[in-house]
Amino acid sequence: MKRSVFQLILLSTLTFAQSVRADGDHKVFEINDFQLESGTVLPLARISYVTHGSLNASRDNVLLVPSFYGGDHHGYDFLIGEGRALDSSKYFIVATDMFQNGLSSSPSNTPPPFSGPNFPAIAIRDNIEAGYRLLTEEFGVSSIVAVLGFSMGAQQAFQWAVSYPDFMEYSVGWCGSAVEHPHGVMRLEGFKSAIMADAAYNGGNYTEQPLVGLAAGGTHWSAWGTSQEWYRNREFEQLGLSSLEEVNTFFQNLFSNLDANDYIWLANTWQNNNVGDTPGFNGDYAAALRSIKAKVLYMPCETDMYFHIDALRHEAQFIPDVQFTVIPTSWGHFAGGGSSPDDAAFINQTIVDFLE
Repeated sequence: MKRSVFQLILLSTLTFAQSVRADGDHKVFEINDFQLESGTVLPLARISYVTHGSLNASRDNVLLVPSFYGGDHHGYDFLIGEGRALDSSKYFIVATDMFQNGLSSSPSNTPPPFSGPNFPAIAIRDNIEAGYRLLTEEFGVSSIVAVLGFSMGAQQAFQWAVSYPDFMEYSVGWCGSAVEHPHGVMRLEGFKSAIMADAAYNGGNYTEQPLVGLAAGGTHWSAWGTSQEWYRNREFEQLGLSSLEEVNTFFQNLFSNLDANDYIWLANTWQNNNVGDTPGFNGDYAAALRSIKAKVLYMPCETDMYFHIDALRHEAQFIPDVQFTVIPTSWGHFAGGGSSPDDAAFINQTIVDFLE
């Protein structure tokens, strides 16, 4: 089974590895002639998902958890279980995979004319529309309890609250934003450039993965995905690593398992994220955030260098009913994936308290 970068980090933290779950049957929801925000029509859009728990008779116990960058529908397994944030004895949990993550429609698995580098641009709102079709058509629900997500999953959670303000009671996003601000765009450009600089990438027309470029991308994440404190305190030793060379090799190996086009295209979606681009708001993200009716838990990480806490605090001020809770950690962005036991416990308990 493919695991996300965050799960692999978590699995390396031996004291917490036993809590990782992987239950639920993987399914695919298909949409014929799915029109994207760009105007392009995908002849067959495929949405991968997994469910946990049971849909009740009134169909009103649904939690939606959309995947994040580098992750799949197993990315939230550390939150699933009785008494946890995603309590499958209480809720019907639908965990979806984003377009371009390699399981749902992606450059790596879509036939011509949209294969590889010819795959169309995807907006965050395209994922929301596909998810809405899944929930309403496959499960027949007219509303849900909450959308919850980490990183690009948080981007989706906030966009859901703008696109369908009456569809959910709660929106929960951690280590993610409603807008990708300019520094984030350039930071991601550095990651993409590392991959594309490998001659083997060949403009996306490769026959074998550009492993040199992917490894360079892993080095990028080894710094930006953690924090200065994480290195200064040598917290990488929790992963069984004893030197910077070992840390670099660890992250290079993790990112060498990715498909280059999938992750470049997914990064493009990330770079262009802005709830203000929702029809009716003319690019005004503050107005879009003010339109949210759901109760929102906005949970940044205090040392996150991918989604800086100041930018997230700026966004949260526009949301009418918001709880702004900071994850106290030195694990940086990776904290949001449950990479350390303390962070996983904090995220779990904060969400449980919020939903109750």
